[in-house]
Amino acid sequence: MKALQQMIQRVAENPSRPWALATLVHTEGSTYRKPGARLLVDPDGGTLGVLSAGCLEEEIARHGRKVIDDGSPLLLSFDTKRLYGCDGRLKIFVERLPAAGQNGNLITNIGRLLRNREVCRVRISFEGDSIGSDLLTFDVLATECRGVFIDTVPLPVRLLLFGTGPEIEPIIELAGNLGWVFERFGHPSELEGDFRPDAQTAAVVATHNFGRDFATLQKLLSLNLRYAGLIGPRKRRDQLLNHLLDLGVTINPGFFSPAGLDLGAEAPEEIALTIVSEIQRVLAKGSGQSLRERKTSIHTPQSVDSSKCPTSAR
Repeated sequence: MKALQQMIQRVAENPSRPWALATLVHTEGSTYRKPGARLLVDPDGGTLGVLSAGCLEEEIARHGRKVIDDGSPLLLSFDTKRLYGCDGRLKIFVERLPAAGQNGNLITNIGRLLRNREVCRVRISFEGDSIGSDLLTFDVLATECRGVFIDTVPLPVRLLLFGTGPEIEPIIELAGNLGWVFERFGHPSELEGDFRPDAQTAAVVATHNFGRDFATLQKLLSLNLRYAGLIGPRKRRDQLLNHLLDLGVTINPGFFSPAGLDLGAEAPEEIALTIVSEIQRVLAKGSGQSLRERKTSIHTPQSVDSSKCPTSAR
C-alpha cells in the first residue's frame, strides 16, 4: 500500500510528466508479489515500486521507457525458474500512463477514491483487441475472464488513536512506514457523532486514564470495529468492562486488551510494534504464527477467529 501511495504522490507532484505503469496480472508457482502489485517507470527509466525481489525491475524499466515513447502496451512473461531458480512464472502488463494534467489519470483517480474511502476496482485487459486499464464504477458488475484481471485496490488501514501515551508516537511512525493513515484524538468527544468506520478501520486507546478510557470505549465499542485495542493492565481492563457491561454495552470480538501480540515487549517502541503487528494480523486475517510453521504458501490467507486468539500476556 505504501508503494501505491508513493506513486500517487509522485504522479500528482509531476502533472506534466508521462509514465509507464507495470501491473502484475498473473502468477504461477512461487513469486515475490501477488497480482495487483504495480511498478511506476519514469521517462528516464527510474522506477518506484517492486514486482520481484529485484531481479526483474531493470528489464521492466527498459520496456517501460519504450512504452512511454511509442505508446504501445506490452505483456511481458517471465519464467523465474529458468532465469533465476525461483520456480515461478509471471505476466506483467506495461501500459503508458499519460500526464495527469488538470483532469488526472488512472493513478491520481485511484488516489482520490482511496482518500474518500470509496471502493476502488481497476479492470486490466491485457490480452485481446481492446487492452488497457480503466476504473470501474461501483454499479458495474464485472467478472474476470481470460485476458482480464479485476483488481480491487484495498483501502489503506485507517488508525484512530486516542490519548497521548508514550506508545502513540512509535505507533504513528510504524503505521506511517506501512502506508497507514491515522487520526489523533485527545478526547472521545472529538470523534464525529456520525463517524462511519469501514473494514480497514482500527482504533487504539492509550489515555492511561480510567475515566477517559471508559468514555472512549463506550463510543468505540458501539462502532463494532474489527480491531479496538486498549493499552493497560488486565485489572483496569476488567474494571472498565464491568462498568461497561452494567450500562448494557456489548463487548464485541474486535476488542483486544491488553493490546498487542506477546513478543516480550517492555519499552514503548516495543509495545508499539506488538500493537501494529496485532492490527496487521487481525485486518489481514493472518495467523500470527511463525512462517516456518505454515504448511501452505505464505501468500495464502489463513482466516482466524479473532475471538479465539489469545491476548498479550504483558
